[in-house]
Amino acid sequence: MREIVFDTETTGLDPRTGDRMVEIGCIEMINLVPTGSSFHAYFNPERDMPSGAEAVHGLSAAFLSDKPLFRDVAGELLDFLGDAPLVAHNASFDFGFLNAELTICEREVVCMTRMIDTVAMAKKRHPGAKLSLDALCSRYGIDRSHRVKHGALLDAELLAQVYVELKGGRQIGLELAAEIAASSAPLAGEPVAVRQAPSGPRRDPRPHSASAEELARHAKFISGINDPLWG
Repeated sequence: MREIVFDTETTGLDPRTGDRMVEIGCIEMINLVPTGSSFHAYFNPERDMPSGAEAVHGLSAAFLSDKPLFRDVAGELLDFLGDAPLVAHNASFDFGFLNAELTICEREVVCMTRMIDTVAMAKKRHPGAKLSLDALCSRYGIDRSHRVKHGALLDAELLAQVYVELKGGRQIGLELAAEIAASSAPLAGEPVAVRQAPSGPRRDPRPHSASAEELARHAKFISGINDPLWG
């Protein structure tokens, strides 16, 4: 099954008030395994960059000024997405900005039925726990030491690992191991290799109990300890 894990960076929190998408990063997965295929782009938002948003992702208006407009790469992005389910963290936020940009350039919006929200998955699996991407990476032992600021492609890569864990990643590995073991088991009627017992003289078992001399030395040592913990 093909799925796309994606993340966006924006100028703010609400596209209805004029905020725009400035970056998108997408990771392709097939049967929960990253294929190595990805899509990444920065966009010129055609507006200023609020300082609060820049502090989160580090993308300045000057850096984005020579980047393409969303409409210029929308076709390439949609080709990459295809008709696959789309996985995002707090997915309604990312879907909202993606569809707002598609609406601006008069493209068909992405159907919300394709949305898979890892926040909702994590809330169901870990009720009452912290649900941020950082918190989930810590929970599952995913290295995020290189994540200094938010970045769409890096966050999508981390989220892909979190998504596998939320889907039962380790259990999936155990199931695969069981399938491999079952497939390698001998069929009925097949000869089974039997390991022969070693031949030759048997060695007497080694003694493991302390000798009388060792016990005496131990008792003498113990008697010389002042105020022992064992009374």
